[in-house]
Amino acid sequence: MITSVLVANRGEIACRVFRTCRESGIRTVAVYSDADEHALHARVADTAVRLPGTASADTYLRGDLIVKAAVTAGADAVHPGYGFLSENADFARAVTDAGLTWIGPPPEAIEAMASKTRAKELMGIAPLGEVTEADLPVLVKAAAGGGGRGMRVVRRTADLDAELTAARAEAASAFGDGEVFVEPYVENGRHVEVQILADTHGTVWALGTRDCSLQRRHQKVIEEAPAPGLTASLTEDLYEQAVRAARAVDYAGAGTVEFLVADGRAHFLEMNTRLQVEHPVTEAVFGIDLVALQLRVAEGHALEAGPPPARGHAVEARLYAEDPARGWAPQTGRLHRLAVPDGVRLDTGYTDGDDIGVHYDPMLAKAVAHAPTRAEAVRRLAGALERAAIHGPVTNRDLLVRSLRHEEFTSARMDTGFYDRHLAALTEPAPDPLAPLAAALADAQGRSRFGGGWRNVPSQPQVKRYALAGVEHEVRYHHTRDGLTADGVRVLHADAARVVLEADGVRHTYEIARYGDRVHANTTALTPLPRFPDPTTQHAPGSLLAPMPGTVVRVAEGLTEGTTVKAGQPLLWLEAMKMEHKITAPVTGTLAALNAVPGQQVTVGSLLAVVQAP
Repeated sequence: MITSVLVANRGEIACRVFRTCRESGIRTVAVYSDADEHALHARVADTAVRLPGTASADTYLRGDLIVKAAVTAGADAVHPGYGFLSENADFARAVTDAGLTWIGPPPEAIEAMASKTRAKELMGIAPLGEVTEADLPVLVKAAAGGGGRGMRVVRRTADLDAELTAARAEAASAFGDGEVFVEPYVENGRHVEVQILADTHGTVWALGTRDCSLQRRHQKVIEEAPAPGLTASLTEDLYEQAVRAARAVDYAGAGTVEFLVADGRAHFLEMNTRLQVEHPVTEAVFGIDLVALQLRVAEGHALEAGPPPARGHAVEARLYAEDPARGWAPQTGRLHRLAVPDGVRLDTGYTDGDDIGVHYDPMLAKAVAHAPTRAEAVRRLAGALERAAIHGPVTNRDLLVRSLRHEEFTSARMDTGFYDRHLAALTEPAPDPLAPLAAALADAQGRSRFGGGWRNVPSQPQVKRYALAGVEHEVRYHHTRDGLTADGVRVLHADAARVVLEADGVRHTYEIARYGDRVHANTTALTPLPRFPDPTTQHAPGSLLAPMPGTVVRVAEGLTEGTTVKAGQPLLWLEAMKMEHKITAPVTGTLAALNAVPGQQVTVGSLLAVVQAP
């Protein structure tokens, strides 16, 4: 019997596994890097062991340190989570060689399937060799790992070498393995996968399908189960291929077989030999706990002959600290509050007051809704996200709500090109016009409580300015004998924490929260602007500023000051939150300054380079 589990991972997945372990009476052990010293997963575990350093290569990718931590903490089993070493056969062997129970598939199965090139060979599919114009577009893909890292779509043969180099570097950084391969890129297919669960007694369950077509940078954003609109014959083919893949490698434990579905056919992509981020939608539909079943399989128990019946529909949305309107740029800072309405499952590795750093994935949480029908589940999730309190850095919350309500999604006609087609419309600012007024009135009442406020000329309008969705908004209101008034809007109530307004006969209630220089009026985040703005730092034309905090991982080969560059030419690459971001020349001209070197840590707004136009 397993009595103590170390989770060789961090954040949300570690917290998720710990929850099941606690319910099962199993002690929990966390590992944490220096950057995660105060992380939620390190706080909620029964025991936590430090991995010195911040980079993944020095901490969560160090299998030797993790095995040592498990032995030192008295754990008798290791759960790999997903990402990092979860699909590393050598790590699985190291765990079992140390006398610990491995909560995952046999190392031989990982070896056969964790490398996407070997998995395709096992399924009778060969990767592309020499790429010609007739093969385009193609996809460069990391042989190990997942999560969209080490993947590049190539549409011109002239770009192939550069994208291969970039993919190798990103894959080596994320997974410790720089092997990549090239395969045909299926345009606008649906990403459909099958959850499998197998025991060591020959039973394999196919636990339904999932649709994960809404993706950014080849990383899933919204997932659902079952995949809508599949024919019975196509579903049966997906099940057959998934089970065949599992049996081919004597699989045991939880895993996922992924496909692209196009023109009514299923194209095998890969088998992920681990638990997936989106596993909660399958749990909701089948009424099971996949982590609990993983534990039972690892202990040698047999599964029932078949899975329980599926009921209803589930949808999951990944909440990221990122700005979709700015190239999905990751965001950092203090997460002051995160709360969703009751009735929606929230899996997260953060709690109120936690800091979001630059070292790891920007996913804050997964929100999951389950209902009897797809339409009801989608409506429930969109409504919950719309009303959620998310106070802190910019997130993709508005994008998620709009995506869930988009006609192409509600009618189940989406594919992997969804955001390529609709991102601009989905990120168009739509600010609440009354939110700045509510914030201003709450601020006025808050100041008046402490002896502030305007007293000399109460008949004159008071003015406050806010930045909202990148646009400046000016608010005017009056102090009168009867209280606060604003043109065209009735002020029914106003105090420092709550404002009630009436416009065109409709009542609007705002809950106000303040955190430093940010104000939240319900779900709208505003930044107060000074009455007399300070002069801002001026940068020379053609200056390239860091769009996010991160690390300079590469500078283009041969790039030096004085080099002639072309508009759009890649100059350097930043790594932030496990993703690489390419910085390109804004114009054709001369590189007048290059301030970036590999390994350099930069903050938002740091001057990286200057390109002077002729």
